[in-house]
Amino acid sequence: MNYSIIRYILGWILTISSGLMMIPLGTGIFYQEKETAAFVITILVSCVIGIALTRKKPQNQVFHNREGFVTVALSWITLSLIGSIPFVISRTIPNPIDALFETVSGFTTTGASILSDVEVLPRCMLIWRSFTHWIGGMGVLVFILCILPLTGGYQMSLMKAESPGPSVSRLVPKVKSTAIILYQIYFVLTLLQIGLLLAGGLPIFDTLCTAFGTAGTGGFGVKNSSIGGYSVYIQVVTTVFMILFGVNFNIYFLIIMKKVKAALLVEELRYYFLVILVAILFISINVRGFFSSIGQTVQQVAFQVGSIITTTGFSTTDFDQWPTFSRTILVLLMFCGACAGSTGGGIKVSRFVMLAKTVKKEIQIYLHPNAVKKVKMDGKMISHEVVRATNIFLVVYIFIFTLSVLLVSIDNFDPTTNFTAVAATINNIGPGLSRVGPTCNFALFSPLSKLVLIFDMLAGRLEIMPLVILLVPNTWKKF
Repeated sequence: MNYSIIRYILGWILTISSGLMMIPLGTGIFYQEKETAAFVITILVSCVIGIALTRKKPQNQVFHNREGFVTVALSWITLSLIGSIPFVISRTIPNPIDALFETVSGFTTTGASILSDVEVLPRCMLIWRSFTHWIGGMGVLVFILCILPLTGGYQMSLMKAESPGPSVSRLVPKVKSTAIILYQIYFVLTLLQIGLLLAGGLPIFDTLCTAFGTAGTGGFGVKNSSIGGYSVYIQVVTTVFMILFGVNFNIYFLIIMKKVKAALLVEELRYYFLVILVAILFISINVRGFFSSIGQTVQQVAFQVGSIITTTGFSTTDFDQWPTFSRTILVLLMFCGACAGSTGGGIKVSRFVMLAKTVKKEIQIYLHPNAVKKVKMDGKMISHEVVRATNIFLVVYIFIFTLSVLLVSIDNFDPTTNFTAVAATINNIGPGLSRVGPTCNFALFSPLSKLVLIFDMLAGRLEIMPLVILLVPNTWKKF
């Protein structure tokens, strides 16, 4: 284990986190809020520790998958701990576990909250909550790769450990250049949404928070009604951008490179939009009596479908009151999730497509034992390693999900609450059903359950394996 490189990168995480907190610090100074002092203290502490850890550059700068997984897991845990300190110091969320829950929910772009009234929070805390979505959306280590002054074979190990999806590939030969391109696309899309929201008359503060939450597919709002209190125009713009941020960013790169045909032929993209359209159609038919017109029905359903499948978690209506058929579709969309390589969570559309093709192949082999069948996506054969990794992911996912539901059930809430609370956190969605529905929050759970859900949020965002590897004793042995 190359401990020196892990220590060095963690130092950079702390240093950069202190710089990122300048956003809420500036907001607090602008609005003259006394809670600003909490960010001053946190920035100083984070910066001092970060500089101390990065003072000595490691001689051995190369590390492999094991160090990559450990570094990613520890980086997210470190960032979450530092990010929760302002809430505790300012007493806006005095309980450390609650503050950590809120912060992890922000960085993992989950959007689950323990707050019953977000409108009483100072603006510096509100923008910090939403900004954590934007930071975590593209990935903390992806951002590090853009600026970290290191050379060696570490880059792809970090990107593989943090990026969502069954496989990760470079957009261009250099990993650092790939990271820069991803963040450029991310930044441009965010600016475009900000411009459209401002054009709709939304105040600048609400615009920034909404754009941060949409870009990171997170869902923290600055109003108790989430997006429900805004105009239809704002809701439509948010719907469109939630869906856009749920698209694999490789697609945007292909479009930029004028390979539009190749982008449109990507199977995952077609299935992603097909699932969205089918879900909107079925739910709209099922809830047609809940709204005053067909147009309003489709608009509200499209918003909620886009919010759930992209795991954003914004809401405009209490979908927990919808018929069981519609709620069941939404729960299924929680597990489906967005595209691989997007800012969305969930299992990912590509994994379901891959599994369906694998099942089809096995059925054909049963019928024709001598046939040679290969699993392909986009005309290319899927390697055995990717199929195996997908199968392992699902096995571990089901095990963690089951164990989490069992542990959370100790609080003695109804099965719907327990099941959807775990589903909403491990899939990084936010709201569930029943007592964790869109009009409720997660404050009702015990400290143990909150810790379990914190683990689920981190596991879901990091695609499980980095956290699991962190807990394996052999990981820390020297070979």
